[in-house]
Amino acid sequence: MVFDWHYALSLLTYTDFWNAVWLVIKLSLASWLISIVAGFLLALGKQSTWRPVAWVCRSYVWFFRSLPLLVLLIFVYNLPQIFPWTGSFFSNAFWAGLIAMSLSETAYVAEIHRGGLAGVHKGQLEAGKALGIGYLGLQRLVVLPQAFRVALPALINEYISMVKLTSLVSVISLEEILLVGERLYTQNFKVLETMLAVAIYYVFIVTVFGFLLSYVEKRLDFTRRSGDVHTGNAAVSDKVVPIVAVDRKPMPAIEAININKHYGSHHVLKGINLKVTTGEVISVIGPSGSGKTSLIRTLNGLEVIDDGEVRLNSKPFLSNHTLSHQSRAAYHEGILHIGMVFQSFNLFPHRTVLENVTLAPQYHSRLKGEMLERHGLKLLNKVGMGAHAYKYPHQLSGGQQQRVAIARALAMEPSIVLFDEPTSALDPELVGEVLRVIEDLAREGMTMIIVTHEIDFAMKVSDRILFMEGGVVAHDMTPAQYRAMPRDSRVGRFLNGCREELLPATA
Repeated sequence: MVFDWHYALSLLTYTDFWNAVWLVIKLSLASWLISIVAGFLLALGKQSTWRPVAWVCRSYVWFFRSLPLLVLLIFVYNLPQIFPWTGSFFSNAFWAGLIAMSLSETAYVAEIHRGGLAGVHKGQLEAGKALGIGYLGLQRLVVLPQAFRVALPALINEYISMVKLTSLVSVISLEEILLVGERLYTQNFKVLETMLAVAIYYVFIVTVFGFLLSYVEKRLDFTRRSGDVHTGNAAVSDKVVPIVAVDRKPMPAIEAININKHYGSHHVLKGINLKVTTGEVISVIGPSGSGKTSLIRTLNGLEVIDDGEVRLNSKPFLSNHTLSHQSRAAYHEGILHIGMVFQSFNLFPHRTVLENVTLAPQYHSRLKGEMLERHGLKLLNKVGMGAHAYKYPHQLSGGQQQRVAIARALAMEPSIVLFDEPTSALDPELVGEVLRVIEDLAREGMTMIIVTHEIDFAMKVSDRILFMEGGVVAHDMTPAQYRAMPRDSRVGRFLNGCREELLPATA
């Protein structure tokens, strides 16, 4: 039999085929979008610390990944035989196909989302928590945009697969492209010509939507974005009023009472007691593994306390007890008074510099509109980053990112700021610009606790310095008292060793 090219080409304008194309687009897009939303919730559920929720979500993924779509289609379409009251809905082939495909694809998409969630660095979650952003807000503002960008290439590939899987709905007599073709070639026996047209229609859908979704992927890729340097609105004021009103009365800003922390069998913090008064600058030094970072992370709840209590502004803030509704409210209110600057910056990469700084005030409804933008620009000017307000974090140097992180920590006007080794991730030539900002805050009377290896800086800026070793505060003294210690003492050797490490290498 001679291949009928004229007939094959005539099928490209065949109305029933184009109706089937529209049906395939509706079915594949609807089931894809449903599975994206449901799959994300399922992926979160699998990570839940509540075991029944995690078990149900894992069971769903296991079951529907194991069940062939063809079997599921037939079962859903014939469900009215078991439950007659569902007949008015499931007897409609489109709805039956949509539900079956959505149920099946959600299991696969959940695993794609799980990979995307795993790609969001833990520091992003900690940064959001330190800003007082709740679980749902954290997922919406921080996790979902980043996880979705990571997962999008795989999600696009899944959509392409779903377009082709729509051919299976012909088993429940839904007139998609393949079924239209089958009905034609059973009448005229021109199988190859008809299947060529079927293939062209599928390739057309995949090509068009593949191009559109690739465009969306590029638009959502924040690593491709380039923020401009603005010199107009960024220059709000050369002289910025200090964020915090100085109160030098000897009132406790934060207190740690008998803090104990274990990581497994390792006792990291052993009965730490600390009182920091308003306006004090406390530096925490000591060898690696001495518990410095663990201490500062327990003060704002990033690490759970095994025993003891943290009081903020003389009010209960954190304890080892099970959180009641009242204690949770105290924590959520108190966390807004504590700013946190991380070692690795932990800026939100999908947001501009200005958006990083204004996220918390906007989320907590402190400011909005022009006032919010002016507040953010004022803080950026304060740290010397006003001209970079509309750039993205990946366009900045490490020192610039850390200065933005300091501005973000100040955005909620906290009563105390915690610094977790703010210069350890920086190149030596960038350290100075960050230390100068911290020094300015100290002069303004900001209450600060700084974990640092910069000994000379600690001696210069601190009211008191804690020397930690083995999970305890071995010494709590003024810089002058440390300078008076013998050079051959344990602390003297540590201080001299740190200074030698910071000296430039000689040829």
